[in-house]
Amino acid sequence: MLLVVDAGNTNVVFAIHDGETWRGEWRISTSDQRTADEYAVWLLALIERAGLDPRVVDRAIIGTVVPAALYHLRRLCRQWFEIEPLIANLALDWGFPIDVNQPEEVGADRRLNGLAAQVLFGGPLVVVDFGTATTFDVVDRRGAFIGGVIAPGINLSIEALHQAAARLPRISVGRTSSVIGRSTTTAMRSGVFWGYIGLIEGIVARITDELDPETKVIATGGLAPLFSEGTTLFDHIAPELTLDGLRLLSDRNASRHARVSGHVPQSDLQD
Repeated sequence: MLLVVDAGNTNVVFAIHDGETWRGEWRISTSDQRTADEYAVWLLALIERAGLDPRVVDRAIIGTVVPAALYHLRRLCRQWFEIEPLIANLALDWGFPIDVNQPEEVGADRRLNGLAAQVLFGGPLVVVDFGTATTFDVVDRRGAFIGGVIAPGINLSIEALHQAAARLPRISVGRTSSVIGRSTTTAMRSGVFWGYIGLIEGIVARITDELDPETKVIATGGLAPLFSEGTTLFDHIAPELTLDGLRLLSDRNASRHARVSGHVPQSDLQD
């Protein structure tokens, strides 16, 4: 079975795929101070609670936009699963062109979203990912990743609004029944929800104008189902798109997977 690790700015998501379906998915807040042993105590207990045997995990792949977290995640795979994990970087075979000016600057999550969406839905398309940032990742009709748009994430905007204005409370994101808020809280919620609907619809319309009138729109990220309630824009909701990207990348580079035999010297764990 395959262990997939998606380390984002907010959460690290662990998931196990058995070759046909996802068997478990767990998340923990991202911290570059969390050690491999701390990850292991938490993760192994959850895997066993799901009725799975950690010993049947024989492959692993890590995608991260937090370089400082990679050391401990790689050590987790090596010491606790005896696996040499693949790292979702440009050294792997992605199977599609990354046609941008500086490919090394594109976050692994954006490349993974593009890969999974291209395989599952075909281009031309744009993936809207509701993460720490709200990203728009574009794949053209050739199947090439050609760039996109990065905007502030919803929760970042909420926190900035609260911190910058002394009298504005911290709110949770949610759809309002009316655009016009009758209180400060509902006015803020309306501004965030309908403001982001306007942002998404406007940016996607401009991307479609530049790219192709038949562009498909894919939504992913934890808030995708909520924002899909406010627009008919999305052709598909794919909450596990980044994980699917890691799975597909792992399958494409299957010959590079390897086991770790015996004890791994501390010097070999350094990156």
